[in-house]
Amino acid sequence: MNPSIKHLTLFFLSIVFILIIVPYFFPKKYFEPSSLTYASPSWQHLCGTDLNGRDLLMRMLMGSRISLLIGCCGALISLVIGTTYGMIAGYCGGVWDGAMTRFIDVLYAIPRLIFVLILMSVFNDHLQQSAYRHGWNSLVGWSRISILVLSLGLIEWLTMARIIRGQTLSLKELPFIAAAKILGQGHLMILWRHLLPNLAGVLSLYTMLSIPAVIIDEAFLSFLGLGVQAPQASLGSLLAEGASAINPLHSAWWTLFFPAMLLLVILLTLYQLGDVVRKIQNNSLE
Repeated sequence: MNPSIKHLTLFFLSIVFILIIVPYFFPKKYFEPSSLTYASPSWQHLCGTDLNGRDLLMRMLMGSRISLLIGCCGALISLVIGTTYGMIAGYCGGVWDGAMTRFIDVLYAIPRLIFVLILMSVFNDHLQQSAYRHGWNSLVGWSRISILVLSLGLIEWLTMARIIRGQTLSLKELPFIAAAKILGQGHLMILWRHLLPNLAGVLSLYTMLSIPAVIIDEAFLSFLGLGVQAPQASLGSLLAEGASAINPLHSAWWTLFFPAMLLLVILLTLYQLGDVVRKIQNNSLE
């Protein structure tokens, strides 16, 4: 394994391990409101506290879990839809390819914010009522997160589909595809056994880059109050809370600084991983 990708992978896995394990070592009182409103960083609270006196480091770790969950699940949705759509468009070619490509162009013209708002307004109340009706009260707060994952996945697949379509157009002209057709293999078999394995490198690269893209979209929407909301928290919603805590009378700078730094570290690590994978693939082609 390339030393750079090995080190970056270990660093990212260390971050994930910290996000999963460390919160279990926090005292229970750190999860509950207290009288320590906007307490500055100290040995007791390394990153200070928020408006309700909760430990900010604990909230950052819990919020990062949700941000990474949304990023990974959204990227997985975009991977499945974009790969399937792009392979079919590129393999069919002709009129089908033209029509499917124009459909992608139409979807690109729809503003992301409007798309997310429509899905939220249509499905959020129905999901919450269904959870209440079945007695799943603990899942009520996850309705917005579920819709956010779905909507962001449905947004990010457009780029993936275009890339896979272009790669498929090139691959289907190669001799091994013609040989498979001569041997009588069906279209689904050719797509699954011959085209998909040859797209693995491209898929791994753009999936790696889709995760931070989804995290950024989620942070932006949550910052505007359209994404994750209380009682859950994400890095985007923590940034929104931190921005509201900075004013001329009292500046609780730590509520904005530390979540922003953690978001920056996670995004830079993921982008560096994607960049290293891209360089390895380019070197293998030379």
